[in-house]
Amino acid sequence: MYQLIKPLPFLVIFSVLYLTACKRKDVVGNVSETVVSASESNDAVGDYIQSIFTKNNTTTTLSDSTQLYYFKVLKSYYQDNNYDPIWTNRKSFTKQANALMAYMDSSILQGLFKEDYHYNTLKKLKIVLEKDSLDNATQFMWGNAELMMTDALAGMLRDLKQGRMQSDSASWGNDSAKIVNYFIPNITKIRKKERIDTLLASVQPRHEGYVALKSGIKKYVDSMDTHTYTYVTYPMRDSNSLRKELKKRLAESEIVLSDNADSTTIAVALKSFQNKYGLKGDGQFGAAVAKKMNASDKNKLYNIAITLDRYKQLPDTMPERYIWVNIPSYYLKVMDTDTIALESKVIVGKVLTPTPTLTSKISDIVLYPTWTVPSSIIEKDLLPSLKKNPNALARRGLYLVGGSGRKINAASINWNKYKKAIPYMVQQASGDRNALGIMKFNFENPFAVYLHDTNQRYLFENSYRCLSHGCVRVQEWKALSNYIVRNDSLRVIAPDTIKFNTDSVRRWMTTKNNRILKLKQNIPLFIRYFSCEMVNGKIKFYDDIYADDRDMKQLYFAKK
Repeated sequence: MYQLIKPLPFLVIFSVLYLTACKRKDVVGNVSETVVSASESNDAVGDYIQSIFTKNNTTTTLSDSTQLYYFKVLKSYYQDNNYDPIWTNRKSFTKQANALMAYMDSSILQGLFKEDYHYNTLKKLKIVLEKDSLDNATQFMWGNAELMMTDALAGMLRDLKQGRMQSDSASWGNDSAKIVNYFIPNITKIRKKERIDTLLASVQPRHEGYVALKSGIKKYVDSMDTHTYTYVTYPMRDSNSLRKELKKRLAESEIVLSDNADSTTIAVALKSFQNKYGLKGDGQFGAAVAKKMNASDKNKLYNIAITLDRYKQLPDTMPERYIWVNIPSYYLKVMDTDTIALESKVIVGKVLTPTPTLTSKISDIVLYPTWTVPSSIIEKDLLPSLKKNPNALARRGLYLVGGSGRKINAASINWNKYKKAIPYMVQQASGDRNALGIMKFNFENPFAVYLHDTNQRYLFENSYRCLSHGCVRVQEWKALSNYIVRNDSLRVIAPDTIKFNTDSVRRWMTTKNNRILKLKQNIPLFIRYFSCEMVNGKIKFYDDIYADDRDMKQLYFAKK
C-alpha cells in the first residue's frame, strides 16, 4: 500500500521506481525521464506519449507495469490528435479528469466495477501528483496517468455499449471499424469538453427494463450487507472439506461450532441456521441451505451487473409487439407498445435439459398437435424403458413409426441392440392426453423447441417450474392464441385476406382436429435468462436455475 502520511519521501521513492522501471523496460526510446516546468509539461507529456506509440514495439505495458487494454484505440486517437493530453494540463488534472475519477468512483450504479479501469492505481498516482508541492514529478508519471485515464474511458465505452459477455466484446479494442467509428468519435467528444456522464449515458441501452433496473442499484447498494461470507460447495463429496466450510460459514452467522463437533452437533447447528433464515428445520445440509448460505448481497450485485449486460445483447430498438420469456422468472409477457398486454406462468426446461436462450418469430399455431418425441428423450428415457418392457410406449400413449410412415409393433423389435439412436420415430397422437396439450406455437430455431399447452396443467401451481425437456409450456395458451390471431387479423395487407380469426379458431377447437394456422404477421419472440428485474420499485432476484450467472461470475468477476 502507498503511505501518504509523508508525501515527499514517498514521491522520491515513487520517482526512483519509475526511473528504474523505464531504464529496465526501455519502452520510451530516446525520451529521458526528467523533471520539467509546468509551462513545458504538455509538450513533454506529448513527447512521452508519442514515443510509446511511434517506437517499433508491440508492448501494451507502461513503465510501471500497467497494462493498456485498448492500446490500438489509444494509439489511433493520439496519433490523430498530435499526442496532446486530454486529462492533464501544465502539471494539473483537468476538470474532465476529476469528472472521470468521480464517475468511476460511483460506476457500480452503472453495473461497472471501478477496479476494471485502473481506478486504484490512478487514485494513488493522482494523490501523489496533486501533492507534488516541490514539483518533482516527471513527464513519465503525468504521461502514464494520461494514458491510463484514456484506457479507462475506452473500457467503459465498450462495457456500457456492448457489455462484457457478447462473443465479440473482447475484440472491440482491436477492431479497426470500431476504433474509427465508435471509440475515436466518443473520446474526441471529451476532448471537446462534453460531460463524462452525458457521453456515457448516451451509449447505454434505452430499454425500459434496463433503465428501471439501474434506477434501483443505489438503494440496493446503500442497504446491502457488505460482509464477505465463506462459499459452501454443494454438492460436496469430501466430508472433511465440507465440515470446515460449514464451520466457517455458520460462525459468520453467529452459530459457533467446536473444532471436534460431531455429526449430531453439526445437525443441531444447521437446524439453528434453518430456523434463523426461515428454512425447513430438519438439520440437513442440502440445496436450500447451500443456496441461502451462498446468496450474499455481494453476489447479488454481480447478478445485477450480469443482467444489465444481457440487456445489451438485445436490439437497440425493440419491436412494437413481441413475446418475452424470462426463464428464471418462470413467466411470459406479451409486450404491445410498451404495455404488458398479457402475462402467463410458464414451465421451462430442467437443469439437464435447459430451455435455450434465443430470438425468433412465431410463424404458425398448431391446433391439436401430434408430438414427435425428440431423439434426446428417446435415448435417455424411452430406450432404457423399452429394453425392460416393449409395452412401455403404449402405456404412455406413444407409438412407433417406420420410414414408410406405418406404425410398427414395438414388441417385434430387439431393443437391446440399440445403444443410442433408433431407426424409428416415436409419436403421440393429438388429443387431450398429448404432452403438447391442445395448442403449439412454432418458431424457427435449431433446438427443436416451441411454446405449447400441456396435459399436466396442475404443475403451474408449483413455485419451482423447471420441469420440461426444453420447451416452454404456457399456462395462458388460449389467451396467447387469441392475442396472436387477433393481431394477425388486424394487420392483413391487401391483396391478402383473412383466413381465420378468434371465432374460427374457437370453433375448430371443438372439433379436436389437427390444423395448422399460418400467420401473415410473424410475431417476434425473445427467450432470455435474466436473474433479476425491477418489480414495484424494488429489485427482485430469481434463482440462478441453470447456474448461468454463476458461470459468468467465475469468468468475468472471479478476481473480485
